Amino acid sequence: MLSEKQFPFLAEKGHVVSLVGGGGKTTLLYAFARHCAAKGWRVLVSTTTHIRQPRENYAADEAALASLWAAGQYAVAGVPAEQGKLTALPPEQLTCWMAQADMVFLEADGAKRMPCKVPAAHEPVLLPQSDIVLAVAGLSAVGKPLQEVCFRLETACTLLGVPPETILTPELLAKLLADEQGGRKAVGTRHFYAVLNQADTPQRQAAGEKTKELLRVRYGV
Repeated sequence: MLSEKQFPFLAEKGHVVSLVGGGGKTTLLYAFARHCAAKGWRVLVSTTTHIRQPRENYAADEAALASLWAAGQYAVAGVPAEQGKLTALPPEQLTCWMAQADMVFLEADGAKRMPCKVPAAHEPVLLPQSDIVLAVAGLSAVGKPLQEVCFRLETACTLLGVPPETILTPELLAKLLADEQGGRKAVGTRHFYAVLNQADTPQRQAAGEKTKELLRVRYGV
């Protein structure tokens, strides 16, 4: 259940929200989309990189977009690509469809299904229209070797100054999320949130609370 107290932007139309990181990012993106569509808003889901093509709610053209919105559904847009993925729409088309939407959610990088990541040189792909960025990580990563849980491992090791076999702690996860070469890369003046997913055991919840406190106190997130 999403809380508009935790995510106040969900109570306001007109935002373009970009999600980066790993650990349930796409699941969260669709949860946001359902939440806003349930209000009767026109919600557009898309990507600036790649996203898996859904079995439903795909808007192949303007007519499908209008039909989904008329039915109170969110619409997913992108160009079909290999391996069941969608890539970014042509810029003019994406800009046009975004302008018609009440709320836009964009997947702005990939993590190869890993619970955490550090962006490569070409990531993330944040549009000028995006005013909110969420860096997502899965708490399943905490307590495990970095080499088992982190995408872009070499870049992460350089950022953290640790070897690949280092156990990921709340301190290291907080830095991955909040560093301007990590989850906060290219955010600039946009509103920024860190989201800790997979808090489904008491141990993960405890790790999440510690990470959250470090993010707030040490990094002002």
